[in-house]
Amino acid sequence: MRSPIPEYLAEALSHVASDDSGATADYIPQLADADPDRLAVAMCTEDGRLYSQGDCDVEFSIQSISKPFVYALALADRGFDAVLDKVGVEPSGDAFNEISLEPGTGRPLNPMINAGAITTHTLAGPPGLSVDERSERIVDGLSAFAGRRLEVDAAVFESELRTSFRNRALANMLRANDILDEDPLMAVTGYTRQCSLLVTVNDLALMAATLANRGVNPVTGAPVVSARVVRQTLSVMATCGMYDGAGDWMTKVGIPAKSGVAGGLIGALPGQAGIATFSPRLDRHGNSVRGVDLFRKFTSDMGMHLMDVPAAGPSVVRGRRVFGTGPRAVVVVSLQGDIRFAGAERVLREFEDQPPGEKRVAISLIRVSSVGDVGRRMILEAVRRLTLDGHDVYLIDPDGVLPDPDPGDGGAVTVVRSREDLLGAVTGR
Repeated sequence: MRSPIPEYLAEALSHVASDDSGATADYIPQLADADPDRLAVAMCTEDGRLYSQGDCDVEFSIQSISKPFVYALALADRGFDAVLDKVGVEPSGDAFNEISLEPGTGRPLNPMINAGAITTHTLAGPPGLSVDERSERIVDGLSAFAGRRLEVDAAVFESELRTSFRNRALANMLRANDILDEDPLMAVTGYTRQCSLLVTVNDLALMAATLANRGVNPVTGAPVVSARVVRQTLSVMATCGMYDGAGDWMTKVGIPAKSGVAGGLIGALPGQAGIATFSPRLDRHGNSVRGVDLFRKFTSDMGMHLMDVPAAGPSVVRGRRVFGTGPRAVVVVSLQGDIRFAGAERVLREFEDQPPGEKRVAISLIRVSSVGDVGRRMILEAVRRLTLDGHDVYLIDPDGVLPDPDPGDGGAVTVVRSREDLLGAVTGR
C-alpha cells in the first residue's frame, strides 16, 4: 500500500499555488531576483521518515531560519547564564530589523530579531575563537542538524553584506552598550555568512525534526544539542519566531516556527514532526505568504496545534500476527495507545513498508484508548487503499473507538468485536 501523505502534500501545494500575493525580498538584490513561483513542502517525522513535494531539491539561503539553531549552539557552547546575560527571551512586537534593546541593560529582547541574532552569533563556540573558527563551528553545527555538509552561497553573502547598513547600525548600538565584545563589522560579516548557508526544504524539515526529536538527528542518530537546550529554543520560537506576527501565528497555527526572507519557513512539533515550506513571496512581516497558508492548512487538517495534540507514543503498532494458513489466513495488525497524526502515520508506514501477503487483513483496536480525528481519517484511508489493493479488511473494535468506519469511495470494511468473531467471520463458522 502506498502512503497517502505524499498525495496530501501535493494537494496542499495545489491549494495555495494560485496565490501570487506578496513579493520577494527586494532589499537584498540576490534575493529580489529569486523565482517567485518556486513552491515546496517537506515533512520529517521524529524518527526520520521524510515526505516531500514540489521544488524540494532547489537550494536557497537559510537566512533567519538559522537563528534558532545558532541560538541552540550558543546555549550548548556557553551555557544558559552566559547567553541570557547578553540576549533576553521576551517578544518584541517589532519587525525583525527594529532596534529592540532592553532599557537599562541594552540587551536585545530576544534572539529571533536581528539585534539578538547578531549577538547570539558571537556566542557560538567556546570563548576565544577567531572569526573564522566561530563561523566554522556554526557551519558544523547547522550541518549536524541537517545531516549533511552545508555550504555558503558566496553570491548571496556578498549581495547581502553590501546592503547590510541597518545590521551594521544595530551592531554598533550593541557594541556601544557592551553587549558585543568585538568589532561590530566582524560580527555582522559572520552573521551574514551564517544566513547565506544553502539549504533545501528537505534539509529544513530534518533540521526541524531534530528539534522535535529532543536534539537528536533522527536520520543520522547523532545528538546535536541537549533536550534542555531544545526546550529553551522551541519556547523562544513559539513566542518570538514570527516577529510581530508571533501572537497571531501561535493562536492560529500553534507550532513553534521560524521564517526566513528567502522564502523558507519551518515548524517543529515536539515528539511528532518537523515541517518546512519554501515559497519566496513574502508578506509585510517578512514571512512566506504561501508558506503561512500551508501551515494553517496543516493545523486545520491534521490537528497539529501544540495546545491540542499530545505527542504520540513510539509503539502504536503493538504487533503483527498471522492466524490460519492458506486461503483462510488473516494477518492481524494490533494497535495500542492514543492515536493522533504521528501514530497514524506509523500505521500507514506499517502497511507501506510491509505490504500484507494475505488476502485478509485485520486492524485490531482492542488496546487503543482513543483515536483523534486525523488518526481516524488516516486509518480509514489505509482501509480504503488496502481494499483497492485487493484485500478484505476487518476492524476489531469492541469499544467503538473508531466511530462511523466508512472508508469512502472504493473501500469496504467489516467491523467485529473480538478476535474470535474475526476468525469466525473468516472461516464461516
